[in-house]
Amino acid sequence: MDGTLHIGTCSWKYDSWRGLVYSDAPHPDYLAEYAQKYDCVEIDQWFWSLFGPKVVLPHPKTVAEYAAAIPEGFRFGVKMPNALTLTHFRPKTKTDTLVANPHFLSIELARTFMDQLTPLKPYLGPIMFQFEYLNRGKMPSQAAFHERLGTFTSQLPPEYCWCVESRNPNWLNGPYFTFLRDQGLNHVFEQGYYMPPVIDIYRRHEDLLTETSVIRLHGPNRAGIEEQTNKEWNRIADPHDADLDALADVVKSLKKRKRNVWVFANNHFEGSAPLTIERLRHRITG
Repeated sequence: MDGTLHIGTCSWKYDSWRGLVYSDAPHPDYLAEYAQKYDCVEIDQWFWSLFGPKVVLPHPKTVAEYAAAIPEGFRFGVKMPNALTLTHFRPKTKTDTLVANPHFLSIELARTFMDQLTPLKPYLGPIMFQFEYLNRGKMPSQAAFHERLGTFTSQLPPEYCWCVESRNPNWLNGPYFTFLRDQGLNHVFEQGYYMPPVIDIYRRHEDLLTETSVIRLHGPNRAGIEEQTNKEWNRIADPHDADLDALADVVKSLKKRKRNVWVFANNHFEGSAPLTIERLRHRITG
């Protein structure tokens, strides 16, 4: 039996998806209607959590509303707070001195965050830690990163699917994927920005991949596609046919290897995440 495949979008609160995902009701319940069409979605709204020294966590009412809106079998992919993954507070200017973030890889904060998600526990899919590019001013070496991350993740509750997205392209190497395997962690592939194509990383390290892989589809030019679409996300404005062909091959290969695959498409990839999903599904299923 092949591995499982889940495909959804990055967030769901887009009025311009009417007719693609949502009805024309005056006040549609976006998540409830979305969950009738897809079986998963990525929540990234709680990633943006660090505001100066202040950390903002999910509101209990919002969590409860999300849990009440979905059917059995639906799953949320969740990006953990950037209060956990930023090594330093963001400087106001490039010349400002870096100030260490005391919440970086705090197991206490991680546990508090997961406690806030208790109503969603039966519906949680991949739980993702997204790390920015870490230069030597933020992290002295890849080995130091592995040491800090390993100490942290060894204390996480084991019942969840923990996943790591590293935006240091040179760190996507054998030692990294071996580290993930040994720690029981899963890799998040990023298609877009300055990251190497997913298929290139996959071909180099497919034998080291663990039970689950996450593929996140972003584009190379966020500002450019926002200008093209005027943030009306209802058409393919910048098609990436070759990328989708390659990504479909990766998904099919992972499934044959009995790996579980999660794909989250962003509007910024081609201009409309729902239409990107249709284009990718066609390539996977033939």
